[in-house]
Amino acid sequence: MNISPYAVRNGRALLVAGCLVMLTLGAAQAQIAPVQCDNQKFLSDQAGFFQTGPTRVDLPEHVCGEVISVTERSRRTRSGVHGYFIMQVAPGRQIRIVSDLDRMQAPDWPWVKTGDAVDVVGRYYFDSARSQGIDWTHHGTGRHWASPGYVQVNGKRYE
Repeated sequence: MNISPYAVRNGRALLVAGCLVMLTLGAAQAQIAPVQCDNQKFLSDQAGFFQTGPTRVDLPEHVCGEVISVTERSRRTRSGVHGYFIMQVAPGRQIRIVSDLDRMQAPDWPWVKTGDAVDVVGRYYFDSARSQGIDWTHHGTGRHWASPGYVQVNGKRYE
């Protein structure tokens, strides 16, 4: 087989482009939360952040547990109106859940209460031990987050 120098150069460009596409798809794939609730994955990811400290990496999570407290009033931030609650994912282990109420199809806040069983899919952010939580718990995606989320409360799903 006789291959021209142009084809070799063009082939290398295609190979590089293909690798970039695969890396990009890999990054998008990495932003997909587990299909089933996986509190152990979350606890492992959280432990990793406690060891390494804050990074610019956010992780997809699918956690389930019980609501242990609710901020009764929603709050307006620079990105919209949000509702907040704390859920327990393991004995003595809890995480803050942030819901973008402007983007969710849900009734007026609060639509969760202490003791509710919740199933949450979203983006885990870790800015510090005191500033961490799961956000992007709505159906939308964005330039920096490609995986839609949701909050399921006692079997009723809010996206």
